[in-house]
Amino acid sequence: MSRILRHAAIAIMLLLAGGRPALAADPLYEPQMERLLTIMGSLYLLDPMCSHIDRFWRYQAEDLINLDQPDDDRRQRLYGAFNQGYEDYSRTYVSCTPAARMALDTLLDEAEALTQDIHSRFAE
Repeated sequence: MSRILRHAAIAIMLLLAGGRPALAADPLYEPQMERLLTIMGSLYLLDPMCSHIDRFWRYQAEDLINLDQPDDDRRQRLYGAFNQGYEDYSRTYVSCTPAARMALDTLLDEAEALTQDIHSRFAE
């Protein structure tokens, strides 16, 4: 698992370890989680295109969603966020350009910041 996702996974596991009552409302970290999954969808497209490395973003996103144990509605929204990230960047980039490399670096930085934010604000 990448360093970026390790923080988010730890945060989610810590949240679940305390026992989570069944809630109809989204968790407080929902906006960050959806943004993180949107970024992961974008990385799923850009990373192999520009770095020629497959970091398995789709599988890592699926693992992260499963760790969070969302209800069906949230699960669909989280998968939708991932797909939206992929679709948004697939309309813009078909090959690795300097702009695509810059977007990749920016997205990796944002994903790392989000995972640290989720971990520090919601897991401790």
